[in-house]
Amino acid sequence: QAQLAESGGGSVQAGGSLRLSCAASGERYNCMGWFRQAPGKGREPVSTIYTGSGTTYYRDSVKGRFTISKDNGRNTVYLQMNSLDPEDTAIYYCVAGDSCANRDLRHWGQGTQVTVSS
Repeated sequence: QAQLAESGGGSVQAGGSLRLSCAASGERYNCMGWFRQAPGKGREPVSTIYTGSGTTYYRDSVKGRFTISKDNGRNTVYLQMNSLDPEDTAIYYCVAGDSCANRDLRHWGQGTQVTVSS
């Protein structure tokens, strides 16, 4: 059974950095990435990457601060988050699927908490 295992969440002060990891087991996906859900808000896409071409997407609010990368040999994607802001506080979910269209990102991890204090 395919699984996505996230790690790397935690608590940091504003301006700090965290690195999230997501290891996929049981299956290889064309697209992997990250969504997040802040308290009282809906889930929103943060960043995705096509595992073949390396084509990436970032939501506007994280451009220049977050970097997504992949290690196909380990079937793992990473999200390097720099210059973190309290607005980045959320549960971050690893996602995967046949494409990076939201409707195709059908596999979700359990989520990892990221808390940024001011």
